[in-house]
Amino acid sequence: MKEKFRGKYRSESARLKNWDYGSDAAYFITICTKDRIHFFGEIENGKMQVTSAGAIAHVLWHEIKNHAKNVELGEFVVMPNHVHGILILQGNDKYLTDDRRDVARNVSTNVPTDNATPKTTQIKNDQMATISPSSNTISSIIRSYKSAVTKYCNRLELPMAWQPRFHDHIIRNDESFQRITAYIINNPAKWP
Repeated sequence: MKEKFRGKYRSESARLKNWDYGSDAAYFITICTKDRIHFFGEIENGKMQVTSAGAIAHVLWHEIKNHAKNVELGEFVVMPNHVHGILILQGNDKYLTDDRRDVARNVSTNVPTDNATPKTTQIKNDQMATISPSSNTISSIIRSYKSAVTKYCNRLELPMAWQPRFHDHIIRNDESFQRITAYIINNPAKWP
């Protein structure tokens, strides 16, 4: 039976345990629309015909590199009810210590002005660092992307909603990278 938190069932994380999703790597990302509704368009003769929402999803994906540090974009495609893309994080590891923690977590900002000041600031900062989302991780990048697409669609009164999560796959070698790239490119032609 699933474990409850505050009286509600919790879903297990889809992320790989013990993997730092801010680490230098290539990630294959799939983000689906709510209830798999075709907000982004339709496939006609093997080609994607995007709606305005689909065009927004396309343009804003390519803006990711302008808003996130150390990110390169691999292949990307908008499909009727989802998007596929490759995000490549490079250069983030230089901000990590040997124990793969963010350097900011290791910097003490506790500078008491007198001996009466309790030394709880560092403890609180360390606790928050373990539960707060880090910047420039796959999750923070996808959260920002989904938010931007939703905001633009809402401003234009376009119907659009995402499913709450996203799927990821850590690409571990060049053969896998090439296979996934081909899958993304050929996805519209193979659409049912």
